[in-house]
Formats: sequence, structure tokens, C-alpha cells
Amino acid sequence: MPHYEGDLRSPPGARYAIIASRWNPRITDTLVAGARKTFAEHGVTEDAIDVIRVPGAWELPVLARRLALAGRHAAVVALGCVVRGDTRHYEQVADGCSDGLMRVSLDHGLAIANGVLAVERHEDAENRAGGSHGNKGEEAALAALEMSHLLEQLS
Repeated sequence: MPHYEGDLRSPPGARYAIIASRWNPRITDTLVAGARKTFAEHGVTEDAIDVIRVPGAWELPVLARRLALAGRHAAVVALGCVVRGDTRHYEQVADGCSDGLMRVSLDHGLAIANGVLAVERHEDAENRAGGSHGNKGEEAALAALEMSHLLEQLS
């Protein structure tokens, strides 16, 4: 019986997209830098990475869908930061973004690594953007590499 498992090798000629919110730039810029660093450490050249910025996390799924339809990327890393406030806006944006990214991934068979932070406080985001909990941009890039390799094996 065959056993398939992805590893952290990028398929030959693969391109990746990092789509990131401009909202909470101190956090999202750190997440983007972490993702870029991780891709570079695993042999993905700078010219094989497209970085595209959108206004906020809410806009990430529509851009992910556009990229999926274009078919030029082996995987997409979605990065953003939604911090709880005093209204339901937090839940609407965080849940809508996550649901939308999953829908695009399932509908198009494209690996989309969800690195959108949904946190209670800015300090929680800082801990996940290079602080005590690592850099979730790096983790999302690792997931994108592994899934692109696995999907390539299964195609």
C-alpha cells in the first residue's frame, strides 16, 4: 500500500503567493517577513514569491479565489491580524475570513495556509508574530510548502 507524505521541498518551478492584510501593519509585516524567510530557507527563490497586500483580513478570501482561478501558484499563504474589540465585528471578520479561505481551498484544490491571527489583545498578536509563540507567518509558509509537495505527489 503506498504511503504519501509531504515534506518541505518545493516542487520544481513552483510559485507561491503571500497575501497579507495591511491592517495592523506592525504585526502583519512581521508575519510576511517570517513567511519570506522560511521560503528562502527552503530553497524558494525571491522571484518565485508574489507578495500581494489587501486592506484587511476580510478581503483575503476574494484575492485567494482570484489566485486560485489563475492557477499560477502551488500554494497561498494568507496573513492578517484581527484583534477583538467591543463589537461583533471581530467575530464576523475572523470567522468570515477563515470560512472564505477554506471554501476557496476546497473549491479549487489549492493549498491555502491560514496564518490570520484572531486574538484577544495586541500582546497576543505580538507573541505570535516573532514573540514567545514563534512566528505564525513562518508556520504558514511551512504548511504551504508541505501541502504543495504532497499535492504534487498526488496529481
